[in-house]
Amino acid sequence: MRSSNPVMNSLTKSEAQAGYAPSGYGNSYEQPPHLNERPMTVDDVVTKTGISLAVIIAFAVVNFAIGMFVSTPAALGLTLVGALGGFITVLVATFGKKWASAPVTLTYSVFEGLFVGGFSFVFANMQFQGSNGMALIGQALMGTVGVFLGMLFVYKTGAVKVTPKFNKIMFGLIAGVAVLALGNLLLAVFTGMSPLRDGGMLAIIFSLVCIVLAAMSFLTDFDQADRMIRAGVPAKNAWGVALGLSVTLVWLYTEILRLLSYFQQR
Repeated sequence: MRSSNPVMNSLTKSEAQAGYAPSGYGNSYEQPPHLNERPMTVDDVVTKTGISLAVIIAFAVVNFAIGMFVSTPAALGLTLVGALGGFITVLVATFGKKWASAPVTLTYSVFEGLFVGGFSFVFANMQFQGSNGMALIGQALMGTVGVFLGMLFVYKTGAVKVTPKFNKIMFGLIAGVAVLALGNLLLAVFTGMSPLRDGGMLAIIFSLVCIVLAAMSFLTDFDQADRMIRAGVPAKNAWGVALGLSVTLVWLYTEILRLLSYFQQR
């Protein structure tokens, strides 16, 4: 089943190529008889995701502190490095078939930590100085955790079924949003106009769409992880699941923080 998350989609492809094929109908899989590695468990996914998030948080705090107490230009520079490095790392994981690599996942976490810390610093101390900025960060964090837990509940209760059609629709919508975001970035670079990020009504709608898509992406992430666990794939693949979940969590956090900042400006 194709996932809307490129990293999770690569994980699924890798297992299909390795010999994990659907058994009959539904989500059950046949486990190849030559499998000698320990199979992946829920604990593996939780542990590896927890480690990845801990690294992201640690480096986010470091870059935030650099911006606060050392040098704003240095923090902004590290933010740019983090954004580019995280993007390149995801490309390597997706197209370089490094989805089950702990070094790749942890490298992504380091880069994204720098990006998230600098991104948060910009909103907390450059756009909204003082307690208002810090309050926005706290609200964005709580919103991210709340959406994650809410979507986990939705998945566990089966309120929304993850089907091939659902994943295809999600993939198309996310691809469309990515094209719009890239077009807006180019427009901002060459004309100085940024209608999707200027805080206006169109920007608010765009952020809401991104938040909804990020939230729904959790369903495909959970489904892919669940399918791999039941297929008995090697435990090392938990690093790939952690990478996919981290990508979605970072996207959700940044969009929630943007949206809150738009309302703060009004």
